[in-house]
Amino acid sequence: MLFSKRRSYKYLIEILLAIIFTFIFCEYLIYYVTLVQCSWPTLQPHKADHSITPPSPEETPVKVMFIADTHLLGSRNGHWLDKLRREWQMYRAFQTAINLHRPEVIFVLGDLFDEGLWCGSAEFDAYVQRFNSLFAVPKDSHLYVVAGNHDMGFHYVITPYLNQRFVDGMKAPNVRRVSIRGNHFVLINSMALEGDGCFLCRPTEIALNKISKHLKCAKGVGTGCSKPNVIKRYSRPIILQHYPMYRESDSMCTELDRAPDDIKDIKFRERWECLSKETSVQLLDSFNPRLIVDGHTHHGCRRIHGKDTLEITLPSFSWRNKNNPSFLMGVFTPDNYVVSKCYMPVETTVIFIYIMSGVCIIIYLVLRTKQRLNRNNFLKLH
Repeated sequence: MLFSKRRSYKYLIEILLAIIFTFIFCEYLIYYVTLVQCSWPTLQPHKADHSITPPSPEETPVKVMFIADTHLLGSRNGHWLDKLRREWQMYRAFQTAINLHRPEVIFVLGDLFDEGLWCGSAEFDAYVQRFNSLFAVPKDSHLYVVAGNHDMGFHYVITPYLNQRFVDGMKAPNVRRVSIRGNHFVLINSMALEGDGCFLCRPTEIALNKISKHLKCAKGVGTGCSKPNVIKRYSRPIILQHYPMYRESDSMCTELDRAPDDIKDIKFRERWECLSKETSVQLLDSFNPRLIVDGHTHHGCRRIHGKDTLEITLPSFSWRNKNNPSFLMGVFTPDNYVVSKCYMPVETTVIFIYIMSGVCIIIYLVLRTKQRLNRNNFLKLH
């Protein structure tokens, strides 16, 4: 009898250990198993822009990570368990990526919060604290954000209060130039590109024109450049914003994380799903960017503007919006760059592992129970 009880305890311990291991793997180890397969892309010398002064041997390339649409849930939408689950997934994926790959700079391209336009001041402050906790970075890394429509609303509902609250809380002005070793990143609030002269749009236009002028002066083609220029070295900028550039739909997108077939042909509305055609042309003409990175649609896309301006639309970083989220890794020098996507664990794969583990545990229980019954019957017969 004692021997039988010991066997029962042994089986229970084995089952408990199997459950614990499955949980640890699916909620922790899988992020390392998946993200360790990513690596920083390698610059290709033959793609360098020979019209740009190359970096000196001492100037190392800048390693940058881009994510979009984290959509931290608020008090209105979503169950508390859904909120807990999604925030843990994003926290674990982000911190694993930071630990493994050590980016120097991280850009978050809007819609940090899901209910930023509706929440009160106290909840917004809590939002900011949660974001800074989930997406904390080491002291040798820097994180910058741009605003999205869920952070302060679409253009027609943005008030000076909502705009300034986000600007102050996230230290994210509507226009900002971040220059690192000759690489110029221009961060723009997409909702301020309406072009109607509003309290938000007019200052944004002035700031963008100023940055464009500084870049042209650094290139040696601008006018009125007699004063010392704030940009010492010219390189084609990288534009970072929330809305994609103008496109009719996602029908031309062929990325692995593209929109599902049943929605990819739905027409985009200018200033809602993408920038207006006029604004997109103005940005391309004013800045001649080498790269544009944005989000908003929750699905991936890649397209070329003009001769060689690459635009990459990132999917949502949250599994609530995307079964197969990803982020972008880029390596930049003033005369060259290369980017690649890093795909995170697929939600359905994690669910499949849980289900198969449960099935295996049940099968194990059945076999052990059957083995025990056969042993008892054998003992009774003898």
